[in-house]
Amino acid sequence: MDAIDTAGNGKDKAMRIAEVPDEALTALDELVEQNGGEIAGLGPAGVGRTMFDSPRSDDGTVTVLLAADQIARLPRQSLVRIKSQDHRTYLGVVVKGPFAEPDGLPADSPALVSVTVRGAVLTPRYHGRVQVELIGEEVDGGSVPPRRRPLPNSEVEVLGNEETARILRTAGDIRLGLVEGRDDDLPVAVPLVKSVFPRHLGILGTTGAGKSTTVSNVVSQFQAAGVATIILDTEGEYGAINEPTADPDMLRILGRMGRAPQGMRDTHLYHLVGRDTRNPAHPSRRQFSLRFSEVSPYAAMEIMELSDAQQERFLKSYDIAKSMLRHLRLFPRPNNQADEERLLAFDEYEEGYPELRLGHLYDVVAQTAAHVAQAGDARLESEFQNARDELNRQIGASNPRHVTSWYALQGRLGRLKRLGIFDRVGANGRIETPDYGAMLGAGRVSLIDLSDTESPQLRNLAIAQLLRGVQAAQERAYEAAVAADRAPTPVMVLIEEAHEFLSAQRIKAMEVLFEQVARIARRGRKRWLGLVFITQLPQHLPDEVLGLVNNWILHKISDSGTVTRLRRSIGGIDDSLWSVMPGLAPGQAVVSFTSLARPLLVSMDPAPCRLLLID
Repeated sequence: MDAIDTAGNGKDKAMRIAEVPDEALTALDELVEQNGGEIAGLGPAGVGRTMFDSPRSDDGTVTVLLAADQIARLPRQSLVRIKSQDHRTYLGVVVKGPFAEPDGLPADSPALVSVTVRGAVLTPRYHGRVQVELIGEEVDGGSVPPRRRPLPNSEVEVLGNEETARILRTAGDIRLGLVEGRDDDLPVAVPLVKSVFPRHLGILGTTGAGKSTTVSNVVSQFQAAGVATIILDTEGEYGAINEPTADPDMLRILGRMGRAPQGMRDTHLYHLVGRDTRNPAHPSRRQFSLRFSEVSPYAAMEIMELSDAQQERFLKSYDIAKSMLRHLRLFPRPNNQADEERLLAFDEYEEGYPELRLGHLYDVVAQTAAHVAQAGDARLESEFQNARDELNRQIGASNPRHVTSWYALQGRLGRLKRLGIFDRVGANGRIETPDYGAMLGAGRVSLIDLSDTESPQLRNLAIAQLLRGVQAAQERAYEAAVAADRAPTPVMVLIEEAHEFLSAQRIKAMEVLFEQVARIARRGRKRWLGLVFITQLPQHLPDEVLGLVNNWILHKISDSGTVTRLRRSIGGIDDSLWSVMPGLAPGQAVVSFTSLARPLLVSMDPAPCRLLLID
């Protein structure tokens, strides 16, 4: 400015402002351009802008600031597009927030704290903040892993439902629920393709977290998609899924969704002979027997927890029983080509000796114990009584000793025999084993009720045989479908309380049994046979089992040690989702599938059918 005295002493001074030089304006324009140009308003989808990084910034995430009126548009798990100032475009997901922060002062400033604790209301101007995890960079119409970070002050847009579903790949045949935290309903489903199902699934969570509801809904979805489902139900809680639910909470949620309660069709209930079921009124109920010849002798020894001495005597008796079957021409039968081929394919680590029954083995052990004790002949109930001389000759040739161990083994086998669940012959003269071929029908749900089986050893024997029977039947069905040039029927086998069957402690002592399960898991997936491991005690599942699983539904898990261990075993789930695991409400779950672009927090759909043992 230039001041000029226009009127002499005591007179006012007039001020004149000089024009800004062109050089200064040019320099200002260059400075604006260097700092990103003029500030432009947000587009219609814009919600905020990226913030400068700080020493606390994390790799792969950026902080986004948004105006107060935009906070509601960016809930957790929202997908965003970031248009960086360097003309790159990134995709991201909100993993923390939104948080409301006052403008120009800390949220815990004395001014705000003092008035709040005294009951006053002071709401200064505020803004929102969210943390966004980068999930990709858009390049040529596709997405690649991000190699850089968006620049500060880059515009952030929120994506709509349709685009979010496309990017997260939430479309599919098996609907699980709705993405949690969104005002608009975004369904989460997974496709029925070989790369997803029948890959193996783990459903974990504490008691009351909603696992049974999730299982029932998933099974109903399997049925609608034409999957054959087999539930190994150790508690009997799924025995009434053929009936509609009467649970008030389920009815309320179903009503809000516009759905009616509904029982599943085409369900069939199986239970062991001589054992009860939770639902004796089921319209399609049948009993079944276990076939001892289908259980590997090595798996049987493990499950019965025989000592080393008892195992030695068990195998010696097993060999004598096989020899007696050959001697009596019970197997292989004379001039029977099928028997000879079956014998050539026989593998004792996979199955038991064909046509060998528990009664045969018990008679060998009983006669051996009597021989060692010099107590005369034992009472035999099998065909071996017709060749007692040959049996005694073979027993004598084996040079048995230590009668105490033989009596101990006889007692173990006797307890199994008295249960009456092995080799039970029906009215048709055949052993009443499950019809595995019928179980594999499209859309059929087979409920194996093992709730009246107090002995975990017996229950595990049943599960081992059922798994192997299903696998063998699916092998045949798959080969027939391929030969006929048609798609095979997918099969899913659900194992409830999996920790009791495959606990870390058990598989150390049951290497053969676990190897059988691992073999079913590896070979089954290629033949459209998948396993579902369900447990309320995931801390008891060994790493070997966790390594078989590709997909996860994780309900509330309160134990911090278990969460830490699962974090080491399950990849791809970000820290923000692990942190909410202990506080999940019933029905909420973190869902991680190979088909999804990233794990999601999901409000699982309710079960339209009835569950037993639910308070």
